Amino acid sequence: MKKEAIGVVLGSREATPLEFWIGIQDGLVRLDDVVWVEADHGGLVVRYYGMVDRVHKVLEGTQFDSDTFLAAGHLIPTNTAYVAHVTVTRLEPEEYLPPDPGSPVYLARGDSLNAALYYDRMKQKLPVGFMRNGEPAFVNLAFLDGRQGGHVNISGISGVAAKTSYALFLLHSLYTSGVLEDAASAKTLIFNVKGQDLFYLDRPNRELAPEERERYAAMGLAAEPFASVAFFAPPRLAQGQGHITASSHRAEGVRAYHWSLVDFCRDGLLPFLFSDRGAMSNLGFLIDHVTARLAALAHGQKGPELYVDDWPDGPTAEAGVFDSLGRVKIDSFGRLVDYLEFQLLGAESEGEAASGNQRWTARQHTGTLQAFVRRLRAAARNVGHLIRGDAPSNAPDPLGSSAQINVVDLHNLSPQAQMFVVGSLLRRVFGAKESGRHRGKVFVVLDELNKYAPREGESPIKDILLDIAERGRSLGVILIGAQQTASEVERRVVGNAAVRVVGRLDAAEAERPEYRYLPGAFRDRALILPQGTMILHQPEVPVPIAVQFPYPAWATKASEAVEDVSDEALKDELGL
Repeated sequence: MKKEAIGVVLGSREATPLEFWIGIQDGLVRLDDVVWVEADHGGLVVRYYGMVDRVHKVLEGTQFDSDTFLAAGHLIPTNTAYVAHVTVTRLEPEEYLPPDPGSPVYLARGDSLNAALYYDRMKQKLPVGFMRNGEPAFVNLAFLDGRQGGHVNISGISGVAAKTSYALFLLHSLYTSGVLEDAASAKTLIFNVKGQDLFYLDRPNRELAPEERERYAAMGLAAEPFASVAFFAPPRLAQGQGHITASSHRAEGVRAYHWSLVDFCRDGLLPFLFSDRGAMSNLGFLIDHVTARLAALAHGQKGPELYVDDWPDGPTAEAGVFDSLGRVKIDSFGRLVDYLEFQLLGAESEGEAASGNQRWTARQHTGTLQAFVRRLRAAARNVGHLIRGDAPSNAPDPLGSSAQINVVDLHNLSPQAQMFVVGSLLRRVFGAKESGRHRGKVFVVLDELNKYAPREGESPIKDILLDIAERGRSLGVILIGAQQTASEVERRVVGNAAVRVVGRLDAAEAERPEYRYLPGAFRDRALILPQGTMILHQPEVPVPIAVQFPYPAWATKASEAVEDVSDEALKDELGL
């Protein structure tokens, strides 16, 4: 292929080994174009690769602003200077000498583009979208799957930045590109926090245009929905009101999830109900103490309900509350709170022996005990339908599921219930990976990280997310996290993400230190990015890359979902 120079290195502006300016002679040069130039330094030929990050046009020959009107009327002689600034991405060989003014500059294509962006060094290139020049963009899989780095963090304004859409595109690329060697054993846990749009990932998108299918093909990806997906939603009915059904707009294929009282106690899930354990110095200690007591109480119990033998003034007047051993049955979360209230406050108030009660109170001040019970009373309204004594546990098991992708719906739950579900499942996943019970990669997609791992304040699952961020990649747990404002997320969670992605940003947020890895020109562009365009930064490439990703091949809402693809004519129409 014949190469044609687009311009020359300018001599009127300083050229250094790391940046230089070029004057444009022919054609158009835009932001994000990749170029190269060679310079002969006394027999040592150095090739410079770089990316255009600024472009300017100026009317030479004018002195005053009003001279522009004279030039437009051809009344004074002028010349338009079209110049571009280039940030160097690579030198071959690595000799830090400046390029020579007047050297011809060429657009990077093919091998030169691969060299400029280090694609030639990537053993496993994961397609992540298209560059502005129409060429596919890649990420080094080793920096995403945990071998050399891990985790992805995505920031941007809700509803405009398309954070969830891009996270799903990355997953689609991971599973269908053939780059992830152990894709068959990999699992994904997606927390659905906004509506039920993610409940149609297994359905083709009837609005996918033919040209979008061509874009998938250009990246070596199939324009198809996700093949193996399981859906989970919280129960529709409250405890004791009949058959447990899922709270979902989708009629079939959605399983209701909940925990039994015994599993709740045995697995130590109580702390996930407290978002303010740091508000009182002794509250955290009491929570841990009661959690241990509940685990001991549930040990050996088989059914979903609990039985206790130390509740003398419990609901003894009600029929059917005793088993054959004379123990009192606890068959709802509200009744469990009643039992805890008796253990923590009832004995003292009724003048019973303090020795038996001290095992539960751990000699805590009455104010701390009352605060604990008050919080549990409030929690009963939010999680009573999720922690049940009338049915065995049916909690999602992402690693034990036959499906590759597991979508857990949270959007109708209260913030406290959302925290409980996320914390319980993350602990289960991370524990399974730590113990070696699952050897494949696990990808966790979680939006609203600022709520679950806030920079300031407490969260019952903040420590789990920190553990995933800092140790997860070595265990094969990869967090694909998203938030509107990275400045409000715990620094170590964001800082441990090897791949960072930015969609449209708020102007104030773009000035925060968390985005200093972006050059100034990219931070300015983030304020006007259209939906479907992201700025991506990865460790191996020294400059960020603006990428566009295709329209989802899977339905993103009910109106887009194709219900039945068995019809041959419909298959042809959809290109399946």
